[in-house]
Amino acid sequence: MQMPLPEKLVNLAKSCNFPLYVVGGYVRDYLARLECEHSDMDLCAPVSAEEFCKKAEESGGEVKAVYKNTGTVKFCLDGEDYEFACFRSDEYIRGTHKPVNTFFTDDIALDARRRDFKCNAVYYDVGEEVFKDPLGGLADIKNRRLSTVDNPEKVFGEDGLRLMRLARFTAQTGFEPTPDCLDGAKANAELIRDISAERVYAELDGILHADRRYGNAEGQYFGLKILDEIGVLEYILPELTLGRRMSQREQFHYYDVLEHSLRAVRYADERIRLAALLHDVGKPYRYRADGNFYGHEADSARIAGEILQRLKVPKKTVREVVRLCSLHMYDTRCDARESKIRKFIIRNRDIYEKLIMLKQADYSACRDDLNEAPCVAKWREIYTKMKEEGVPFTLRQLNVNGAELIAAGIKPAQAGAVLSSLMEDCALDGTLNKKKKLLKRAVKVYSKGNN
Repeated sequence: MQMPLPEKLVNLAKSCNFPLYVVGGYVRDYLARLECEHSDMDLCAPVSAEEFCKKAEESGGEVKAVYKNTGTVKFCLDGEDYEFACFRSDEYIRGTHKPVNTFFTDDIALDARRRDFKCNAVYYDVGEEVFKDPLGGLADIKNRRLSTVDNPEKVFGEDGLRLMRLARFTAQTGFEPTPDCLDGAKANAELIRDISAERVYAELDGILHADRRYGNAEGQYFGLKILDEIGVLEYILPELTLGRRMSQREQFHYYDVLEHSLRAVRYADERIRLAALLHDVGKPYRYRADGNFYGHEADSARIAGEILQRLKVPKKTVREVVRLCSLHMYDTRCDARESKIRKFIIRNRDIYEKLIMLKQADYSACRDDLNEAPCVAKWREIYTKMKEEGVPFTLRQLNVNGAELIAAGIKPAQAGAVLSSLMEDCALDGTLNKKKKLLKRAVKVYSKGNN
């Protein structure tokens, strides 16, 4: 079976006096009939970095970096970037995450055993156009399962990041971990504490958007369930797991607080899954304080902010998730007046669509109900009416600007507040969005505020 590879790479392999292999995700995905990505095309060979560099340059490649300690070479060939590694075996001390010693070898089985899962340890000899399977990875790919390249407790004990990778691979590929694999991960769950917050968040983000990679429907939910099953969720999001076995009103909920949160991610649009995961994280705190969940959205926003700062999440994302958590309960019972909803939409126009998505995910997660949430239906109807009336949703759509207000005698320092007031007036009546009416209204608002 011949793998589809760039012609220049094939020519490079055929020019070598040693076997050049492609290994890892690219081989796995090709054999599993998943979409192959060039970024997963790792190269390796049983030769030194210096010998490989010589052959790469002779074939027109440009060597960009050489890391002698690990035998790694980064190079460019025909405009494509690649990473090459010498066959090697790594020695770890439990919990160190990085190897303490590296030994170069020409033994493909030893090289395979330094990897994580057998499905990632199938090699394709580019020059000979044959697959090499030292550990039984082909069977794992065929059966869509995840098993470790060595004793599971040893594999996970070497590198705590593999715990997150187990969940991400499950989520993305749909491969199912073997019982032994899960047991090994459980035995080493605490090692996730040795991994940097940035790396943990990067893997968590990959899980939350797992379905995007290969189209594995609801993979994001199953990845989170693996994290919970192996005990890692307890370490990275302890505030969330406090909701385990915390029951909710059976009239509205099938699940406890934790499972409801995971199911909210299951049903959420990919743009709001982090908010969906954390939207009820304040419920355990509020229940322990008051014996009920009333007002939990404020605690959810606060705690979500603390969690995301701890995980070194970008500030812009933190701000958005905190706002969504704080607002997700507004008008859940559909008892707010239309005038209030209109003003609310204008005040929160930048996150309105995402808030609608979060409300729908929250509703669906209560009882696995995929029908439109009553609150969402109500808001969409109001929003449609506002659009039909010509209500401005942005300052750009407002038919007056700050310069015109200043020319009408309004102090520059107060122009912004007056514009906001005009936006809310127009939210209630789109016909007010006329320059003459707005200027007249602006002067009135300004005069009232200064008397």
